[in-house]
Amino acid sequence: MSNRTLAIIKPDAVKKNYIGQIISKITEAGFRIKGIKMTRLTKDSAGGFYEVHKGKPFYDELVAFMSSGPCVPLALEKDNAVTDFRKLIGATDPAKADEGTIRKLYASSLGENAIHGSDSDENAAIEIAHFFSRKELLENYCI
Repeated sequence: MSNRTLAIIKPDAVKKNYIGQIISKITEAGFRIKGIKMTRLTKDSAGGFYEVHKGKPFYDELVAFMSSGPCVPLALEKDNAVTDFRKLIGATDPAKADEGTIRKLYASSLGENAIHGSDSDENAAIEIAHFFSRKELLENYCI
């Protein structure tokens, strides 16, 4: 079991200025931020990140959305990080998310659901490496 996961505050939540509120929820839940940066994904970068979904009906829309504006990736650390973070963010569809979860509070739709969270320990390692180098994480990299 890994103790790291990746979160991405998505362009819709950045545009609505929810960065601070979302980070507060994350840290209040006991996660430590090991890396954080604001970036804007290109279509190629977003496509590479979501490669696992290529060929699915929502892939092109997801890539377009994730490259539509700035996002904030965070490398997070906590015991049982992936499972605990998935509970914190709630169901992908905010209408089905539990009360108090990040998506219930800040997402507006299935397509614009405010935040990404790794779905497995294996994917967490791959996803973190997409945004942060090993050196950045060792130095608690923040920009």
